[in-house]
Amino acid sequence: MSLTLLKYGLSHEYPAEVDIPPPRDLRPHYDVVIIGGGGHGLATAYYLAKYHGITNVAVLEKGYLAGGNTARNTAVIRSNYLTSEGVRFYSESVKLFQQLSNEFDFNIMYSERGQLTLAHSDATVRAFRQRAEVNKHFGGRTEMIDRQQIRELVPTLNLDPAHLPVLAGLWHIDGATARHDAVAWGYAKQAAKRGVEIHQLTEVQDIVVRHGKVVGVKTNRGEVSCGCAVQAVAGHSSLLAQKAGFRLPVVSYPLQAMVTQPVKPFLDPLVSSSALHCYVQQTSRGEVVFGGGSDPYPLYNTRSTLDLKESLIAHGIEMFPFLAQAKLMRQWAGITDMTPDYSPIMGESPVENYYLDAGWGTWGFKATPICGKTMAEMVASGGKTPALIAPFRLDRFRHFRQVNEMGATAASH
Repeated sequence: MSLTLLKYGLSHEYPAEVDIPPPRDLRPHYDVVIIGGGGHGLATAYYLAKYHGITNVAVLEKGYLAGGNTARNTAVIRSNYLTSEGVRFYSESVKLFQQLSNEFDFNIMYSERGQLTLAHSDATVRAFRQRAEVNKHFGGRTEMIDRQQIRELVPTLNLDPAHLPVLAGLWHIDGATARHDAVAWGYAKQAAKRGVEIHQLTEVQDIVVRHGKVVGVKTNRGEVSCGCAVQAVAGHSSLLAQKAGFRLPVVSYPLQAMVTQPVKPFLDPLVSSSALHCYVQQTSRGEVVFGGGSDPYPLYNTRSTLDLKESLIAHGIEMFPFLAQAKLMRQWAGITDMTPDYSPIMGESPVENYYLDAGWGTWGFKATPICGKTMAEMVASGGKTPALIAPFRLDRFRHFRQVNEMGATAASH
């Protein structure tokens, strides 16, 4: 075995395959510049190349590949939203996620585990019934379950916290998880194979706009011209939009999460409670993940705080008391770009040929495939908005046509 490994290591065929080509100089012009090398930006590049034949594309990432919110989430995938527009959109994303490993020939470790959201009041039970029917109508697998069914599904769950007994639950069978870095690298690898250039450590410092139309971007490595540009920078969306000369109705907040050291498997579904502002899941490695709502104040910072840690742990222990003895391993944060109606902003901007992929708040990861597919379709058509994302246009705020998803998150903000 050791001799075989040595021969392979010294062979001219090693390494057998390179996922991302080595760095190269920026070209003077690209048909499409995608600002942001996270899941959404990479997915858009991939779908442009594979399904529309547009390969003169540059993905510009100021840090390392998928090192922003793509690397700072809890990798939950679901479609049990409140509005018909939201359910349709995220249901399509779930369907794409289910096929990604085959499409990439690359294992994204997709695991369908189901999501259980707890109801602690009669009002929440009524709201969950409505959500279940909306989900069923648009093809999602979601249903109401009672206390006995919850007990059978999650035997270790405490159904009677002192002040908030569990009355019922919303069981979303399609709830799943996937490796967030695997999703990003799968898109990056396949996009690069088709000719897309991926430039890390390339910060966009300004947007070049002439006569109301984007014509290029200035970076720390020089200026490049472009036919159009796509903004996909998550928590920094409002800052980049200002460089393009307009304001977005977005406020950015830190969103924190944490994980324990590995323990023996006890929890397969994802369990959340908006009343307790906490959700809990166990990874394939046995670690227990705690997440909750965003911090209560705007900030462009991915730091962790003691008060949030104490709050999440306290509510997590109310749900699973035996975890009081578990040891915390690490804590992290991302930056969520929240809109007034808790729905994304997708499509045209006030600047011609400058397209927006912003306002994802806490659910950007789960929208990665469908966002990339629809944004690529829009770019390839020269700005025609796909019907699936038309409700998320920026001008909905001017026309008072909000898509209110407040309360649809696993832990309410």
